[in-house]
Amino acid sequence: MLKQKPERVEGRGISKRRRVWTWIVASLLIAVVVLGVIGEVMVGRAVPILKGRVIETLSTRFNSRVELDGFDASLVKGFEVSGNGLRIFPQDEVVAAGATEPLIALGRFSFHANLAGLFLKPMHVGTVHVTGMAIQIPPREMRAQAPKGQRHIGKIKIVVDRIEFDDSKLVIGTLKPDKEPLNFAMTRIVMRDVGPTRPWDYDATLVNATPKGDIRAVGTFGPWNNDSPGDSAVTGRYEFDHADLNTIKGIGGMLSSVGKFTGQLNDIVVDGTTETPNFSLDTANHAMPLHTKFHAIVDGTNGDTYLQPVEARLGESDFTCHGAVINVKGKGHIIDLDVTVLNGRIQDFLQLGVKTTPVVMTGRLAMTIKLHIPPGKESVTRKMGVKGGFTLGQIHFTNPEVQDKVDMLSLRAQGDPKDAKPACHVAMSIEIFDQLDGRTQIYQGALALTSVATVLNCCTICCDIYQGRCILERQRCATPPTIPICPTCSR
Repeated sequence: MLKQKPERVEGRGISKRRRVWTWIVASLLIAVVVLGVIGEVMVGRAVPILKGRVIETLSTRFNSRVELDGFDASLVKGFEVSGNGLRIFPQDEVVAAGATEPLIALGRFSFHANLAGLFLKPMHVGTVHVTGMAIQIPPREMRAQAPKGQRHIGKIKIVVDRIEFDDSKLVIGTLKPDKEPLNFAMTRIVMRDVGPTRPWDYDATLVNATPKGDIRAVGTFGPWNNDSPGDSAVTGRYEFDHADLNTIKGIGGMLSSVGKFTGQLNDIVVDGTTETPNFSLDTANHAMPLHTKFHAIVDGTNGDTYLQPVEARLGESDFTCHGAVINVKGKGHIIDLDVTVLNGRIQDFLQLGVKTTPVVMTGRLAMTIKLHIPPGKESVTRKMGVKGGFTLGQIHFTNPEVQDKVDMLSLRAQGDPKDAKPACHVAMSIEIFDQLDGRTQIYQGALALTSVATVLNCCTICCDIYQGRCILERQRCATPPTIPICPTCSR
C-alpha cells in the first residue's frame, strides 16, 4: 500500500504537466491563427495602399499614365508583393501623335517588403524581380510633341535599391519608310541605385543575332529623360566573346571584341577592338588572323553605323576603312567602305581569297578601293563589289613555271623570241616586275584586272576566283600587232 501511493502521486504530476503543455500548444496555435488572421486583414488592407503607391510613384517618375492589371500580396514567403500587366504609356501628346504602344510594359514583377514599411514614406524596397520587360521608344518625330517641363503632380512613395530583369527587349521606333525599328534582346539586366535624379548602374547581357553571341555590358544609364526617352544618357564597357562568324554566309571565324561606348540611346559612340584569329572567306577557306581597332557612331533611331575609321591588320598587312553600314527595311544591311592599303603584302590578301597553295606571288601592295556589299541571302563573296586601283612592287612568282612563262612572254614582246627560253627568270624577274600599276573590279565573284601600266595597256586579265582560272586577252590598240612592242612597253 505504501509503494502504490508515490506511483499515484507521480502519475498525477505527469498528467498535470501534459495538461499544461497542451494548454501552451493550444494557446500558441490560437495566437498563430489570430496573428494570421490579423496579417491577412492587414495584407488585404495593404494591397490597395501598395498598388496606389506603385502607380503614383511610376506616374510621377515617368510623367505619364500608368495601368496595372494584377496586384497581390502574400505572407507565405514573408511579405511578398507581386503584380502583372504593368504598362507605362508615353505622355498624352505623344500618344495623340500616334505612339499608342506602352513606353514600358512589364509581364510580371515581385518584391519583398516589411509591413512596417507601410507606415514609412517613402517606402523602402530592396530588390524588385521583373520578367518580360518591353521598352518601346517612340520615333523622334512623335517624341517632339511632348510638352517640355510639365511635371505630373504626385510624390515618389517607393524607393528601390536594385531591379533584376529577365527576358527583356528594347525597341527604338522610326517613321522613315525605308527603315525598320531597332531591336535589342536582353537576357538579363541588373540595375542598382535606382533613383529619380542620378544615373543607374547596370550589368546587362544582350543577345546579338548576327554574328550570333552574347554581349555583356557594364555601365550607367540615365537619368531617364521623360520628355524624350531616346535622349537618355548611356555609358559603359562591353565584352563580346565567341561570336560565330559562320552565321554570316561566305565568311568564317570566331570573333571576340572589347570596347567602351557613350552617348544617348539615339546616338552612341563606340570605340573598341576585335580579334579574329581564324578569319576566312569561302573562296579559299584559309584561316587568317584579323585584328581591328575602330571608332564608330551608331544611330540608335535606325541602327545605321558609321565607321570613322577602322584600323585593321590582316596577317602582316595593315589597312584602314571608312564608311557606313546602313539598315534597309525588310532586306538587311548595305555596307559601303573606302579601303586603303598603304604598304601591305599581296600574299596576305591572296591567301585569304584564293584557294591556290602556296600563293601564286609575293610582293608589296598599295591599294585604294571601294567595297560595296548589298543585302541579301547570297554569300558575301558572291554579292560583294570592289572597284579601285592598286600598285604591286617587288613581285615574285612562287611557281618557277609561271615565272618562266611571264619572262618568255616579255622577251617575245621585245622581239627576241630566240631568247624566250625556260629558266630565264633567274636573271630577269627582279628587273621586269619591279612595279605594276592597275585597276581591279570584282562583281558576282568574278575578278577583273585592267592594268594602266604601259606593259599591259593593251591587255585585260580576267580571273574567276571560284574556278581559279585566269585569261589574258589582247585588246585593240593603236599599235598594229605586226609591229614589235618596244622593250619599255613589253616590260
